[in-house]
Amino acid sequence: MSGTDPRPVRRRAFVLGTAAAAAAAGSAALAGPLAQAVAAASFGYSDDGSNYVIDTGANLVFKVSKTNGDLTSLVYRGTEYQGYDGKNSHIESGLGTSTVTIKQSGSTILVSVAYGTLRHYYAARSGENNVYLWTNKADSSVTATRYIVRLKKSLFPNSDPDSWDSTTDSVIEAADVFRKPDGTTRAKHYSRLRVIDYNYVGYSTGSVGLYVVRSNHEKASGGPFYRSLLRHHNEGGAGLYEILYYGENQTEPERYGLQGPYVIAFTDGGAPSSSLFHDNLTTSWADSLGISGYVTAGGRGRVAGVGINGRDTSYAYTVGLANSAAQYWGSARSSDGYFSMTGVLPGTYTLTVHKGELGVCTSSVTVSAGATTTLNTITVPSSNDPSNASAIWRIGNWDGTPSGFKNADLMTYAHPSDTRAASWTGNVVIGSGSETSSFPAYLWKDVNSGLLVYFRLTAAQAAAAHTLRIGVTTAYANGRPQITVNDTWTSSIPSPPTQPSTRSLTVGSYRGNNYTFSYSIPASAWLTDTSQYNVLKINVVSGSGTTAYLSAGTSIDAIDLLT
Repeated sequence: MSGTDPRPVRRRAFVLGTAAAAAAAGSAALAGPLAQAVAAASFGYSDDGSNYVIDTGANLVFKVSKTNGDLTSLVYRGTEYQGYDGKNSHIESGLGTSTVTIKQSGSTILVSVAYGTLRHYYAARSGENNVYLWTNKADSSVTATRYIVRLKKSLFPNSDPDSWDSTTDSVIEAADVFRKPDGTTRAKHYSRLRVIDYNYVGYSTGSVGLYVVRSNHEKASGGPFYRSLLRHHNEGGAGLYEILYYGENQTEPERYGLQGPYVIAFTDGGAPSSSLFHDNLTTSWADSLGISGYVTAGGRGRVAGVGINGRDTSYAYTVGLANSAAQYWGSARSSDGYFSMTGVLPGTYTLTVHKGELGVCTSSVTVSAGATTTLNTITVPSSNDPSNASAIWRIGNWDGTPSGFKNADLMTYAHPSDTRAASWTGNVVIGSGSETSSFPAYLWKDVNSGLLVYFRLTAAQAAAAHTLRIGVTTAYANGRPQITVNDTWTSSIPSPPTQPSTRSLTVGSYRGNNYTFSYSIPASAWLTDTSQYNVLKINVVSGSGTTAYLSAGTSIDAIDLLT
C-alpha cells in the first residue's frame, strides 16, 4: 500500500511514501512545520543524569544519551516506541563514547554529538511531533552512513515483504533472507523501491503513524535508482532506516559531508505532512544553529533545462547531476522534457539524461550560489539510444532495467527461489510473441545457463555477418555471457565489466553499472536453409561465485541481433 490514501486506515501494515504522492500526503494527519498550532507550554529540556530529555511541547518526548548520542527513548502520547533487544536508535550500530551537548535557541532545541571526525545532530521544534536529524561524516572512520530507528515489538503489524518471523520462517541465505512455510520469501532488503520512488518509510496502525522522512540524499551514493533496505520487521521489533552509504550494491565512491535533515515523524495515523518532504522542507530556523557543514538556501543554486529532444516518449526520463561531492536529480516533464533541480551546492557536475535507468546523454554543468543555471534544449543523439539501431530481432528494450522479462517485477521484493517465481529455465522462440516475457530477467551459471534462443534468417541475412548485443544492468561474482551459435561458432569469453562486489540479484536489486556486450558473428555461423531455426546458446561464465542463486549471474536489459 502506498500510504497516500487520506482516508482513515485500519491496522495498516506499512506505509512507503512515493514522490508522486506528495500532494495527497499533505492532506493527511498533520506532522510538519505547517501543522496546526499546538500548546507548547512544556517545550524544553532537562537532564536525568544519563540522558538529555527533550519535550517538544506537543505529544512527543525523546531522550538522547549523554554518553554516546544514542536515541534512547521515543514516547508519543505516553507510549514508548524506541528500542528492541536492548538496543537503541543510532548511527550505524552505535558510535561509542562521544561528546554530547545541548542548547536551546528560541523555539528550537539542538543536541550535538561529536565522535571523532563525525558530527551528528538532533533538533526539536516547539509544538511539533518530529525529530530532525543531520549527519556529517567527514571520512571513512565510521564504516557506513546509516541511521536506524529501532522500534519495540508488537506495536505495528508484521506481514510484508520486509517482515518475517524467525520462530516459524527458515533462513535460506546469509542469515538475512527467510522462507515462510508457504514458500514465499522475506528479507529486510525487499523494499520494492528505488530512492527516487519514495519520500518516507514507516508504519501505521490507523491511529498512530511513525515514519522516517528521507533527506535529499545529496551526500549519498548510487543516484536516483539505487535500491537499499528501508526497514525491517520481525517478532522482536522493527527498524526504519535512512541509508546514505551502506556498502551494498554501491556503484560510486562514498561521498562525505553534511546530510540532512531527515525526520522522525509521528502522526495520528496518516502520512507525514508533505511540508517535511525533501523537495518542500525549508529549514531557515537552522541557519544559525552552528551545524557543521550546513549550507543555507542562499548558498545554493538551481539548474533548469528548457527541454529534451530525441526522447522515446513511451519512457520516463530523469536528469541527474553528480560529482564527487554531491548528487541531485529531477524528473523530465513528459510533454517536453523540461526539468529543474533546486538547492544544489555550488560546483561543476556531470549532467546525465536517463531513459528509464539508462544514461543516454551527458554534459557538464556549473552551478553557482544564489543563481540559476539555465540550459538550452538538450538533444539526445540518435546513436546514444541503442533502441534506435536497426535490428533483425530484439528481446526487451533498452531502458537500463530488466522490466518485462520473466520474474523481473517479483525480484525487487522476493528471492529467486520464491514459490511465486515462474521457472527460471525454458527456451525462447523469436516470432512467438512472448519473447520478452518468456526470457528470464536473470541468468545464473548454476541455474539456467545454456538458455537457447531460436530464430530464422532470410537468405540475405544469413549471407552476412551480424552483431549480437546483450545489455546487462549488473552482475554477481563476475557473471557474464558467452555465446554459441548453431554449435559451430563460439565467442571468446568477454572481460568482466566493473560491477558491485556484493550480493544483488538475491537481495532485491538489479541496479549496477549498465553495460553492453557485443559479439561479431561471422556469416559462416548461420544456417543457409531459411526454413530452419538458428540456435543461439547463452552461457554464464565465471570462475567465482558459489552455487544455485549465489553462483555467478547477471541481470538482462535487452538482447538484439543487428541488421
